Amino acid sequence: MTRFTLRYFFSSLCVTALLAIPAMADTFPSKPVRIVVGFSPGGSNDIVARQIAPKLGELLGQQVVVDNKPGAGGAIAISAVLASPADGYTLAMCTTGTSSIQPHLGPMPFNPELDLVPVTLIANAPYVLMVHASLPVKNVKEFVAYAKQNPGKINFASSGNATGGHLAGEMFKAAAGVNLVHVPYKGTNQAIADLVSGQVQAIFDQPLSSMQYVRTGHLRALGVASLKRLSAYPDLPTIDESGVPGIDPVTWTGICAPKNTPPAVVNRLQTDIAKVLAQPEVSRKLVQDGLEPVGNTPDQFRAFLVADKAKWGRVIKQVSLKSE
Repeated sequence: MTRFTLRYFFSSLCVTALLAIPAMADTFPSKPVRIVVGFSPGGSNDIVARQIAPKLGELLGQQVVVDNKPGAGGAIAISAVLASPADGYTLAMCTTGTSSIQPHLGPMPFNPELDLVPVTLIANAPYVLMVHASLPVKNVKEFVAYAKQNPGKINFASSGNATGGHLAGEMFKAAAGVNLVHVPYKGTNQAIADLVSGQVQAIFDQPLSSMQYVRTGHLRALGVASLKRLSAYPDLPTIDESGVPGIDPVTWTGICAPKNTPPAVVNRLQTDIAKVLAQPEVSRKLVQDGLEPVGNTPDQFRAFLVADKAKWGRVIKQVSLKSE
C-alpha cells in the first residue's frame, strides 16, 4: 500500500468517526435509559432518581428505569456503570460520597475525575440531625448534654462508611466534643428502619427520606446541619445557631456518565434533566422535601465537583477521618 493510499485510508477513518458522533446524537435515545443508584430503595438518592425518571422518560421518548446496586458507599454502582458502554444509556447517580469524600480516604477502583463525565447537578441538600423519639432530648443543646453524660452509649446510623451522613456525624462529634458510635448500613432505608425501631438512636440524614417519620412521631428532628434554615422547615433551627458552630456538610446528588460518552449525548441529557427540574411540580416537590434543585451545565458541574472535593478534603483532614 502506497503512502498516499495509507494517508487516504486514515483520513477516511477520521472523517467516518467524526460523522458517527452527530449520527449517534441524532439517534439517541433509541432504547431505555438506566440510572444506577448506589443505595437501597427508599433512600434520598433513590427517591430523587425515581422523581425525575418518568419525567425524563417523557422528554427522551424512552423509558428511564432506576436500578439499585447498593454497597461500598456507592462505589459498586459506579463500577457497574463504568463497565457499561459509554453511549448514554447507562448513567450513574453520583453523590458527595463517591466523588468528593472517598477519593481522600484511600485507593478506589475508579477515578471519579477521569472515569466519569459530569452531566448535571440535580440538587443540593443539608443533613438534619434526627433522633429516636424515646431519646430524652428535644433540641441540640439537650442532645449534646445527654451524649456527654452517656459517652459511647449513643449509636448514630449512616448509609455506609465514609458517606456524607457518616462524615456529618464525625464533624458533629469533633465540634461538640461528644463520643457517638458510628453504625454503618448498606443504604439509608436500612439505617432509617433500625432508627425507627430504636436499635440505633440518631442519624444525620437528608430530610427527603426521614422527615416523614418525624411527622408520624417515630423520630424527632433536632437541627439542620447548615448555616441557614431550610425554607421547607423554617421552625427547625440550625445546629450552628444551637451552639455547635461551623457544621455545614451540605450533600448533593447528580448525574454522571462513563468517560468517552459523546458530548452531544451528554448535552442532550443535561438539557432534558434541567427541563425536568424546572417543571413547577417537580421543583416544588424537591423544595418541599428540603432539596435545592440545580440542573447546571456539564462544565458548571465539573467546576463544582473540583471545589466540593477540595472542601470535603479539608473537612476530612480536620476530623482525621479514615476508612474503616
